[in-house]
Amino acid sequence: MPQILIIDDNTAVATALDVLFSLHDIETRHATSPEQGLAMLQEQEFDLVLQDMNFTADTTSGEEGQALFRHIRDTHPDLPVILLTAWTHLNSAVELVKAGAADYLAKPWDDGRLLTTVNNLMELAETRRELARRRQRELAQRKSLHERYDLRSLVFADPASERVVALACQVARSELPVLITGPNGAGKEKIAEIIQANSANRKGPFVALNCGAIPSELIEAELFGAEAGAYTGANKAREGKFEAADGGTLFLDEIGNLSLTGQMKLLRVLETGRFERLGSNRERQVKVRVVSATNADLPAMIRDGSFREDLYYRLNTVELALPALAERREDILPLARHFLGDDGKALSPQAAQALQRHNWPGNVRELRNVIQRASLLAQGPRLEVADLNLPRAPARPVTQGAEEPDRARIMAALEHAGGVIAQAAAELGLSRQALYRRMDRHGIPRE
Repeated sequence: MPQILIIDDNTAVATALDVLFSLHDIETRHATSPEQGLAMLQEQEFDLVLQDMNFTADTTSGEEGQALFRHIRDTHPDLPVILLTAWTHLNSAVELVKAGAADYLAKPWDDGRLLTTVNNLMELAETRRELARRRQRELAQRKSLHERYDLRSLVFADPASERVVALACQVARSELPVLITGPNGAGKEKIAEIIQANSANRKGPFVALNCGAIPSELIEAELFGAEAGAYTGANKAREGKFEAADGGTLFLDEIGNLSLTGQMKLLRVLETGRFERLGSNRERQVKVRVVSATNADLPAMIRDGSFREDLYYRLNTVELALPALAERREDILPLARHFLGDDGKALSPQAAQALQRHNWPGNVRELRNVIQRASLLAQGPRLEVADLNLPRAPARPVTQGAEEPDRARIMAALEHAGGVIAQAAAELGLSRQALYRRMDRHGIPRE
């Protein structure tokens, strides 16, 4: 059952409030002085505080209540506080609400309004606590990943990225083939490196081959090697990537570009570990963990006959779907600051907002190039919007019932406003309290 702490020197007020709340299954406890109230807050947890503003006879300044509120805010920053007073001082009310008070009500109060405010605040407080618990779990999980695994200096903060990394670490110890799907530039090779670094063959070689960068007539020679004279220009024998990766991991990027003949040979290697070089009848044996990646729709390619279904299921024993950078926006600013490195330059709030708003069709690769170019060309100590040289996004018309701002837009507005809630709320077309509610819902700290 929810519990409210009432701090008021008038026992009649406390009794009236207790009767009102008991009718709605809310328990109350009563403190008659600021000192007693603060002591009770140290002893147990409350869902909300209702406090008077004056505790000394013939005092109407509200200074005692202000001091109590600020003490509660310092020691319990997430605890909702409603201020009650028979002496309404508008300037004081405005200042305290700006400082974080949930509401400021005059005595005698309206029961309906008070109950509505209390219920909304307790619901919001429970949501905030759940978000805080979730943030703590996410931080603990991320810390555990960094402590238990070699993440190859991967920079990430978005839960979507964390889920992919956690699964990559989980499957790394097995010998099963892994297929990493996702758009170009999203970081698929880095995930493959993490799999290698945490596998049983982590001391073996990590060999990468972009199947899309090799002419189709040469891809089989790249994979399996070739004897001298096997094709025009093959003046001497050469080993392929499978031989080079023996005892380690072979990363095959853009696997959808492999020819049907190459797919058939790759399937045989995956099943038996055996292959022949081009121009040779001698079988060779290797032990290689294959991690493949693609941005193509392999099931669609299977339907049109350009990709073997049996190879797909052999490669796809475990699939890791890496989202586009636009779908993991909490990674954008940490990655941007990482790419800035130690050159001493920082992002201006406006530049950070522009980065958050950009759609990043080129994903992490595009972000790295933008930051490196801007860092080189920027004249001042900070990167400004103009330094980024991003295409201007089309302005969105503001209409009634406009789309709900997501976490990224709220974060960008807060950065743009320098943390000033009123300014950020105005930019988003929200009231200050509405912005606070959305910040709590998305787990954005109020400080």
